[in-house]
Amino acid sequence: MTSNNNTTSKLDYSLVFIVMLLFLASCAAIYSAQTTGQYKENFLIKQILWYGVSAGLVAGIMTLDSDQLKKLAWYAYGFGIFLLGLLLVAPASIAPVINGAKSWFKVPAMGSLQPSEFVKVFIILTLARVIDDHHQKNTVKTLQTDLWLLIKLGLVTMVPLALIMKQPDLGTGLVFIAILLGMIFISGISWKLLVPIFSVGVSLITVIFYFVLVKPDLLEKYLGVKQYQFGRIYSWLDPYNYQSSEGYQLTKSLLAIGSGMTGGKGFMRREIYLPESQTDFIFSVVGEEFGFIGASVLISLFFLLIYHITKVGMETKNNFYTYICVGVISMITFHVFQNIGMTIGVLPITGIPLPFISYGGSSLMGNMMGLGLIFSIRYHYKKYMFSTSA
Repeated sequence: MTSNNNTTSKLDYSLVFIVMLLFLASCAAIYSAQTTGQYKENFLIKQILWYGVSAGLVAGIMTLDSDQLKKLAWYAYGFGIFLLGLLLVAPASIAPVINGAKSWFKVPAMGSLQPSEFVKVFIILTLARVIDDHHQKNTVKTLQTDLWLLIKLGLVTMVPLALIMKQPDLGTGLVFIAILLGMIFISGISWKLLVPIFSVGVSLITVIFYFVLVKPDLLEKYLGVKQYQFGRIYSWLDPYNYQSSEGYQLTKSLLAIGSGMTGGKGFMRREIYLPESQTDFIFSVVGEEFGFIGASVLISLFFLLIYHITKVGMETKNNFYTYICVGVISMITFHVFQNIGMTIGVLPITGIPLPFISYGGSSLMGNMMGLGLIFSIRYHYKKYMFSTSA
């Protein structure tokens, strides 16, 4: 097949269609959520503007081929580290503390920007390059080369992760870990290394969770865990005993989603007041107004999106592109799983937004940049359809 230089013929229309459906779902949910009267801002107009800005970012990223993306990877990583470091030392007039975390820059005419949302994409690019370069250099696999790759992936991730945890921002930190785990699984590292390492990790998490429930004073004394952090766990396990404090959001969310039943109450017919419903708890709005059917349709859209990215990753002949697809899938999947999970009480509340649906410029731009990488893969795909280097 010959190359087609027409831009429109190389655009991934299936992905465009999915994004348009998510955009419409976001607009409908935010339009309803902002009627609670908690804020005077028009979040819908702002979300539409952020989608427009994000579309511009996608258009720019889409034109970059694999060689250009690989060259940019370390520069983007360094820039991300610089932003995260600057955030911690910047004065409150530039980087205010919001809800106990120093995670945002104040930007004139734009409101606030959260650098960690962009660093998620930078870390995907960088990890993909590290894996690709490692396999090109080490054509013969051994446990030693696999261990070295595992160390490199860990070190690359731990630097921004440490800066994010200093803010502190546990939710975003968990996204970085999810991306790292996804990249490790696709990297070809031997299970002889992974099984014992992950077994130790799971055992450690189990022990910590046990101490949270039985002996929290030891964690507070030796690990410096704060009392409010215990409250989040307790309010997750038994929200109705904490509904006047830490469990307020969760109990309201459960009430809203449960009251929607099968078909929902109808658009704009919400009855449950839920603070911040346009951001982290947007799924509760969908559940109440459109019920189980509407929530299932939205979840199906995310399944369709993940399926499409998986298909792109499997069709490309370029390993670097495949690693990028896995990173983007890991990022989006964890976001969806964690956000929906916390709104229905399956997982603790961590403040992670629902991708492409929740209001938020930084989150939307970060996720759209991830899709920009997928658009780039499809944009340059036909050119190399029968090449081993595509």
